[in-house]
Amino acid sequence: MAPRPVIAGNWKMFGSRAMADAYAAGLQQKLAAARPRGDLVICPPAILIGDLARALAGSGVGIGGQDCHSEATGAHTGDIAAPMIADAGGGWVIVGHSERRAAHGESDTEVAAKAAAAHAAGLIAIICIGESAAEREQGEAQAVVARQIAGSVPSGAGAANSVVAYEPIWAIGSGVTPTASDIADMHRHIRACVRKNMTDPDGVRLLYGGSVKRANAREILATAEVNGVLVGGASLELEEFWAIAEACPLARIGFA
Repeated sequence: MAPRPVIAGNWKMFGSRAMADAYAAGLQQKLAAARPRGDLVICPPAILIGDLARALAGSGVGIGGQDCHSEATGAHTGDIAAPMIADAGGGWVIVGHSERRAAHGESDTEVAAKAAAAHAAGLIAIICIGESAAEREQGEAQAVVARQIAGSVPSGAGAANSVVAYEPIWAIGSGVTPTASDIADMHRHIRACVRKNMTDPDGVRLLYGGSVKRANAREILATAEVNGVLVGGASLELEEFWAIAEACPLARIGFA
């Protein structure tokens, strides 16, 4: 049986309490009429985690953070700890997003430590990997991804506590996506790498991210070894996000 798909939205540094309230109310209305195909997860800015968790309590929609520190407490001004995300009502957290790796200089070792902290707090870690345009052009894409998985996945990571999201850096926010064949090839490679580094590897869900939108979601979600998507800008619009969820080709399977 194929792993249950995940449709995760990363709001990045966008949103307000008013937007979160309206989004949650609209999503509740949609959920009352139809259950989604797979698991919905929303990762808003940290200050909105509690608001969305309360507004969507009991709905089955997962709420997550966009990053966490590797330590549970400490003198780390401006950071947020994994237990804080859990305390606010979150159940997920993104770690190792390319924007964090590039803008904040995060290494694979730091990403692995953050994922381990997420696991310790009872969160599901969405571990992001992906190559740059230069690395792809030089034929290094698969080697880069293999290295990132080996270095960014902590001991004990598996299907129960982790999701791997492949986001080619050159596709994020560019409007350009790899072909379905390219995505399938990379995801097969990622599955092979996961088998070497994670427990229950065939159950680990592999997400694709990078300019996912309503227009291309159905093709991406039908691609071999793709078990969901990590959606950026398109997740800010409820109708667009819901349409992406509805594009999942699997049977309506509801929530766990």
